[in-house]
Amino acid sequence: MSHVPHELADDFPGQAEKIHALKTENAHFAKLVEEYHDVNRAVHRAETGVEPVSEAAETDMRKARMKLKDEIAALLA
Repeated sequence: MSHVPHELADDFPGQAEKIHALKTENAHFAKLVEEYHDVNRAVHRAETGVEPVSEAAETDMRKARMKLKDEIAALLA
């Protein structure tokens, strides 16, 4: 398993400008992106042992990150 953060720019290559535009134009999109970054940082801290959590909690955080990423992808489409 990789302990590299899942950054949106890496997950959606070539869409950095669109992500930036939607963040400034759409409050809901901006909130989703902020939540994604918060959860992503928490997952990364858990994976690297900076803030150890139970396996169930880490799984829940990964699921939350995937749900947010799916919502972001839908708005980018």
